[in-house]
Amino acid sequence: MQMASTSSGHDEWYRDGLQFECTQCGNCCTGPPGAVWFTEEEAAEMASHLGLSVSEFNSKWARRLKDGWSLKEVQTVHGWDCVFLDRTSLPGKAICSLYNARPIQCRTWPFWPENLESQSAWEDAKKQTPCPGMGRGDLIPIEQIRISRDTENG
Repeated sequence: MQMASTSSGHDEWYRDGLQFECTQCGNCCTGPPGAVWFTEEEAAEMASHLGLSVSEFNSKWARRLKDGWSLKEVQTVHGWDCVFLDRTSLPGKAICSLYNARPIQCRTWPFWPENLESQSAWEDAKKQTPCPGMGRGDLIPIEQIRISRDTENG
């Protein structure tokens, strides 16, 4: 679900910024079956990264759903992992094998509109994912959060 973004600072409970640091746990890339949406432009970028045509990429790594294209998922002991989640290259870490070409949905986590709707929504996302990087690390300024939020909402 995507919420309408707010542009006025008084509605943004996170106006002083939020802490976030990716811990490479992979929790945001696994869980119950879902969708990792991507655009045609993102498909071209991912395909190029892998040395494939868009058609080859979609055939091998994606699935067509009612609302668009999603990356495939594979069932693991952790849940349904994104097909590009690599749990073996770095022991104890889960990394994206398409990191530099990953979709906007992935690039903007955890600053999705639904996670920013309220402080309790942020805390719920932190617990439900669970995401140990939310509330940890560098303070992300509101301007950067707005860019991520509005890109995901776009």
